[in-house]
Amino acid sequence: MSNTANLRAGLIGLGMMGRHHARVLASLEGVDLVAVADPGGDKFGVAGGRPVHETIDQLIAEKLDYCMVAVPTQYHAEIAKALAEAGVHAMIEKPLAGSSAEATEIAKAFEAAGLVGAVGHIERYNPALQALRARLEAGELGDIYQITTRRQGPFPARIADVGVVLDLATHDIDLTAWVTQSPFVTVAAQSAHKSGRQYEDLIAVTGKLADGTVTSHLVNWLSPMKERLTVVTGEKGAFIADTLTADLTFHANGTVVTAWDDVAHFRGVSEGDMVRYAISKPEPLRTEHESFRDAVLGKEADIVTLQQGLTTVKVAEAVLQSAAEARTVPIAGEQ
Repeated sequence: MSNTANLRAGLIGLGMMGRHHARVLASLEGVDLVAVADPGGDKFGVAGGRPVHETIDQLIAEKLDYCMVAVPTQYHAEIAKALAEAGVHAMIEKPLAGSSAEATEIAKAFEAAGLVGAVGHIERYNPALQALRARLEAGELGDIYQITTRRQGPFPARIADVGVVLDLATHDIDLTAWVTQSPFVTVAAQSAHKSGRQYEDLIAVTGKLADGTVTSHLVNWLSPMKERLTVVTGEKGAFIADTLTADLTFHANGTVVTAWDDVAHFRGVSEGDMVRYAISKPEPLRTEHESFRDAVLGKEADIVTLQQGLTTVKVAEAVLQSAAEARTVPIAGEQ
């Protein structure tokens, strides 16, 4: 690809995630990272000699084809709307916005401008979950009964403006709906506030998807051990995706016939073979950026659309409402 044909990309937000986006964008084939922006400057030294601006307007003036938005959630709406108005495609870090009202505004602005918009739900691009999704789609588990996720670990110092639901549970909401290709219809949750902040730091959620799958999600940033597990149970066994190690394991239902009459009528499952798949493990952030680049170029690409990002925010709001009101909450528009 000749240099003149490269897409001109910008990045706003040079914090904990922004610096990683800068590294990947700087080395992405078919893309030139032309400038970056952050009102706090380039504190991690990732600009690589490129112009460092303070505002989105200065960045837009660089004649961008697309922009990566990695600023705190509370600024997503104003920056996204400025990009839509300027005709610039954008990928916005998750969650899409702090409220479904703002997420709706962003989605509408990009749709009206005919632009490609995506949300940076990076877990979707984890090799273990990519492999899981492909195997579920191929019917390797048969009927899916249940999905459980556990996302637990120490408190992340980078978080200032959201609680564990919007920061972490949104990963599980998105990946659950994505691997099953079925949206949430109801959620019920319990939360706790243990660290003295106004936001929740522990949540336990049960949910139901449109296809009848039952889900459960344990999320906290109070745990001394780090866990990132997704378990999908179905008629042929269970898949376990560990997104820390990017390993996918399959536990098959046993097929040993019981000869003893008294227990033969029990239709439960037994333990069968266990397989850990050898899968290639590209960096999820690079896969995410390659997908968005392809989408901007009009190619077939699996991106997290703004509509999907909006739905995830709606489910997160329902989770918080359920925890506050101690009742099961239906997801608006999914009944």
